[in-house]
Amino acid sequence: MDDLPIEKIAISGPTLASLIQRFSTSPGPIDGLLYGHVSLLTPSTLSDDTSSSSSSLPSTSTSLPPISSSSQTLIATITSFLSLSAGHVNPLLLPPPPPSSSLLGWFSARRRSPLRPSLREFSLSHSLSSLPSLSFPILSSRSTLSPCIFLLLSSPIHDQTIHTHEYRAYQFRSSLLSFDPKSIEVINIGPAFRSHYGAFSPNSPFPSLPCDHSSSMAVDDEKEEEERLRAEQTQLDDCAEGFQVGRLSKLMGNEAANYSAGLEDLYGKMLVKIETLARQVEQSSALVFEQENHNRKLKYKAARFTGSE
Repeated sequence: MDDLPIEKIAISGPTLASLIQRFSTSPGPIDGLLYGHVSLLTPSTLSDDTSSSSSSLPSTSTSLPPISSSSQTLIATITSFLSLSAGHVNPLLLPPPPPSSSLLGWFSARRRSPLRPSLREFSLSHSLSSLPSLSFPILSSRSTLSPCIFLLLSSPIHDQTIHTHEYRAYQFRSSLLSFDPKSIEVINIGPAFRSHYGAFSPNSPFPSLPCDHSSSMAVDDEKEEEERLRAEQTQLDDCAEGFQVGRLSKLMGNEAANYSAGLEDLYGKMLVKIETLARQVEQSSALVFEQENHNRKLKYKAARFTGSE
């Protein structure tokens, strides 16, 4: 179980938002466990120089190399969490991690307190990192790592008009008995984060959807069903504006990188459509409000006319 330094910590935007929402809706401070994986990133040695092509070719050996801190980088990616009441994180009674995930560490969320680890958090982090049974393998490497990630969340000490939350990530170094602050990268979909999805592959294939037709179905019903499906397909294709739904299957696997730009362009067009629809709804709402005012004036006049008689 090596005490290896982690370069940075990554977490998806929805996971971080869910964690903050769980903290903001809790009646008091909470603790919890962090799950995910630690990956090893090796810088590319390929070169366009033909003179050095023979020396820059990667090795064909299938054995995993040991980690060298000078040439390789460790990135911890948080994919999920489990929230518990404050003080209920017991290193000896931990639930099993989710499938394809490892226990990276834990988090503590407390209100109106300084954003620095306490003695209790130091003790618990030291206990988690010192248990050999909790060590997990590093992806693409023969080395292992112990649960050493600690995420601290806090709300401002003084009352503020805007409700905000602060957070800071640490790596607990067992060899130094100290917290090492680490930068947090919030992963979102876009060109700047394409490297996080370049090696994506589904854990399990999508199940085949049953499309069986009953043998007793009449011919007319079959034609109506085909026409309905054809109409729905046409509507979906029109919404996609040239990016047919059938091409979405190519966004998975080895061809995902070739169609990423097309998906981003489709996303931009969808935002334009949503903005147009929002303006139409705003205009129609204004017309409805104007008509309601006009009807109200007519009712008022009618009531005055009836009262004068």
